[in-house]
Amino acid sequence: MAILSKAAGRVRDWRDVALNLAFPFPESDEATPKSIAPPFCEQCGYPYEHVPDAPFVCSTCAATDWFFAWARAGYLTEGQVLESVVGFKYKDEFFRLDQLAGWLAEAFDRHAAAKAWDALVPVPLYHRRLRSRGFNQARELANALGRRRGIPVWSCLRRLCETPSQTGLDRRERRENMRGAFAVKGGFDVTGRRLLLIDDVFTTGATTNACAHVLAEAGAGRLAVLTVSRS
Repeated sequence: MAILSKAAGRVRDWRDVALNLAFPFPESDEATPKSIAPPFCEQCGYPYEHVPDAPFVCSTCAATDWFFAWARAGYLTEGQVLESVVGFKYKDEFFRLDQLAGWLAEAFDRHAAAKAWDALVPVPLYHRRLRSRGFNQARELANALGRRRGIPVWSCLRRLCETPSQTGLDRRERRENMRGAFAVKGGFDVTGRRLLLIDDVFTTGATTNACAHVLAEAGAGRLAVLTVSRS
């Protein structure tokens, strides 16, 4: 099984190279990516202006039960970043994976590299949506980051139901939408493990918090979230 896994990884690497050669990343007129830098909320990573240069937690996070220690993103979801996220996720623009993975790796180096991680855990898609899209963007990003930083990727979560799109829902509705949506797969022992959840975009945190909830209930140790961008 290990040999098959390594072979599959090499095939995926060559596939990515071929796609990037065939479809090089185009020049974009969209705004230059805006990196997220302090000051930002210590819990959700949302950037704020005109606040004291000291650690703080925003009022939304102070009123929310979080199951991960912190969430961080590399960039704001706008300009080239938004263009790349939407193109990769919804328009089959696979050449954008390399750029997205690069941004995610930069975010990892800034926010997560100082800690030891047992595995990267991609947010799963429901099987019908996975078949329809053909890939899980979170898993593709996790695999790319895992190769770049030498961290195992565990697809240890499964989605139990096809939840309605989060687009247009407010924070409370998003939390309700995700209630009971995930479970830890059989055969995975996450007890005491240091796990970094991976997704493309962090908006309200409802999805990643639901994932962290079931991992925490299964006994996971340190849990945190890393995404390419923050809305």
